[in-house]
Amino acid sequence: MARLLALVAAAFVALGLAAPAQAERVRDLGAFQSVRSNQLTGYGIVVGLDGTGDDGFAYLTQAMRGVSGRFGLQLPPGVNPALKNAAAVMITADLPAFAKPGQRIDITVSTIGKAKSLRGGALIMTPLYGADGEIYAMAQGNLAVGGLGVSGADGSSLTVNVPTVGRIPDGASVERAVASGFDADPILRFNLHQADFLTASRVRDAINRRYPSIASVEDGVTLALRLPEGADARASLMADIEMIPISPAEAAARVVVNSRTGTVVISSAVRLAPAAISHGSLVVRVEEDPMVVQPAPFSNGRTAVEPDSTISVEQPANHIAMFDPGASLAEVVDALNALGATPSDLVAILEALKQAGSLKAEMVVI
Repeated sequence: MARLLALVAAAFVALGLAAPAQAERVRDLGAFQSVRSNQLTGYGIVVGLDGTGDDGFAYLTQAMRGVSGRFGLQLPPGVNPALKNAAAVMITADLPAFAKPGQRIDITVSTIGKAKSLRGGALIMTPLYGADGEIYAMAQGNLAVGGLGVSGADGSSLTVNVPTVGRIPDGASVERAVASGFDADPILRFNLHQADFLTASRVRDAINRRYPSIASVEDGVTLALRLPEGADARASLMADIEMIPISPAEAAARVVVNSRTGTVVISSAVRLAPAAISHGSLVVRVEEDPMVVQPAPFSNGRTAVEPDSTISVEQPANHIAMFDPGASLAEVVDALNALGATPSDLVAILEALKQAGSLKAEMVVI
């Protein structure tokens, strides 16, 4: 694992430090504020299941009363049918920017009760709501479920993937468009994916070189663009701005540690102040080899177990790695790999270097 980490880091440094940063397009660094998707949710019923449904939950029965009521069928009061072939579900979808009525969007359907599988089910027509409580789409269709669940009479079961979540490609029809305002607002804002004042300044300068005095920086994320009104003229200008090449600022020096998996990622900007690292391990091994002792013939002794312990101590010779001022990522990883550091050891060493003031980077634990 340590060798793999060293190879990956060395390759990253060779690509990122040896050569100057490559230019990226403006569209790869951020997005226009008004051009975004919107989340939709809905509560519905999936029917046609093969006995893997919710089986008479109160909220499912209530939902079925509402569905049947829309079709003029009223269930008798006090009757709670066992709905093993139906399941209550939540539907989620993303409404793309500029989606128009009649267009189709994909939806994801997930159970909210004890249904075991949605395989073979069909979603009954369900409205999808936005954050403002308005209906923006209607969902319906047959589910495509990638998971599989099988159970036996003795209680054994086998589950492959997640059978309680399915998708319906083009399963919802857009009923209402979301006004973006990109064609009428006097100022259109562009937001970077990551806050960086240097990158924002470079984007502003590149835009102003092509279109003088239309861009200004509001903060480390947002640029304000003064564009002419009208969808046709503004769209052409936005398309041209998105294709302008930019050399973004170098990423901040950061070490990211995943405490659950032991993964360590070190950015190419990490440097070390002068430091010395000693890494070694003390191995104490205790081996038990009990022996059975038999008494002499015609004696009054008894058979007994005689313990036999062997204790050994091993301490490999410690190695010390020295780092000159400004040591790069490749040098750090190569030296730690030569010491035989595992990923867990690497985390401990980096934390010690941070405490000693030699690691000039931000430590992030996720």
